[in-house]
Amino acid sequence: MTKHSKPWPLALLAMAALLPPAAFAQTYKNQGYWVDGSGGIITSAVSGQCWHTGEWTPALAVEPCDPVIKRTVAAAAPMPQASPPPAVAAPVAVVPAPMPKPMPDKVSFSADALFAFDKSVIKPEGKSMLDDLVQQLNGAQYDKVILVGHADRIGNAAYNQKLSERRAEAVKGYLVQKQLPIDRISASGKGETEPVTQPADCARVKMPKLVACLQPDRRVDVEMTGTKSGL
Repeated sequence: MTKHSKPWPLALLAMAALLPPAAFAQTYKNQGYWVDGSGGIITSAVSGQCWHTGEWTPALAVEPCDPVIKRTVAAAAPMPQASPPPAVAAPVAVVPAPMPKPMPDKVSFSADALFAFDKSVIKPEGKSMLDDLVQQLNGAQYDKVILVGHADRIGNAAYNQKLSERRAEAVKGYLVQKQLPIDRISASGKGETEPVTQPADCARVKMPKLVACLQPDRRVDVEMTGTKSGL
């Protein structure tokens, strides 16, 4: 018996005895309550209360039999939780491609800046100039670095040819020390055959002014071949 159970009146007991067994069977619709043959819930003739079966639980409460219990169960039921909003992927930062590093087509270094007069040993200030060239070549695409040494017309042609070659080789050796690929560097000398000055520029000029006048002819040309695009 539940809290609603009371002593059955004799009339009700007699009626229950006459009901077929199906009248006491529970149906899916009113599971947990005594029902009649049509599936309707049997109520007390005196109090109008519904009769619970042994399988009744608060979760099976229906109105009007147990309206308070039904409301309590409904209130205790957990509220369905809303699904969290879909995660939004953080925007991917777009890193702009580095600007191509410009590469000079050809530069010319004065031999007086790189070497002392009639010498092929690179001076400290000449090394600084070549360091700037290395920085320009690093990060640039090139196929070849062509070094060509030159000499002025002071002295004999054979000596000036050898001097121009030694100067070009000295520059090549320094660039290789700075990690430039040796197989991409060529060095040669042209002696006094390709002067920058004209014959009349230093005519009738005596030493030591002749040395200063012919200074543009003493040089090392550096030419880069290949693309100018940055890596």
